[in-house]
Amino acid sequence: MSTAVEASWTDHALRTLATAGHRASGPRTRVLEAIASDGCAMTAHEISGLLRERGDSVGLASIYRALDLLDRLGLVHRVDVGEGVARYEPAHPSGEHHHHIVCDSCGTVEAFEDAALERAIGGLSERLDFAIAAHDVTLHGRCPVCRAAA
Repeated sequence: MSTAVEASWTDHALRTLATAGHRASGPRTRVLEAIASDGCAMTAHEISGLLRERGDSVGLASIYRALDLLDRLGLVHRVDVGEGVARYEPAHPSGEHHHHIVCDSCGTVEAFEDAALERAIGGLSERLDFAIAAHDVTLHGRCPVCRAAA
């Protein structure tokens, strides 16, 4: 995620927290900053590891509480890529989003965007006469490294 987009989402999240009557505590702010800097489908444990690398000591329980609040306020998307663990990423007020491709062998999760896929989803919405408010596409398979190792 670009630095400008990071700052924009972080500022939006801090304003939303304040408007909802929540203070931007140290742990909450650190979690926001970690999610903004990575930008893609992080688990609570990955956030904890990133914060430790930065020298920030935020307990796992605090991270889970922050993620729960951010999810309830619509500031993060909870992403399920089929591993039985919740992943979180910024929910941009602009609606900007991406999808995920998951290697079922090594667990690598990568983001992707595809304009043709977005058009197809829009066309499907029209054909079904259904107002689609949100969507999440997760593709599963084997990454090039795992395919080469087989």
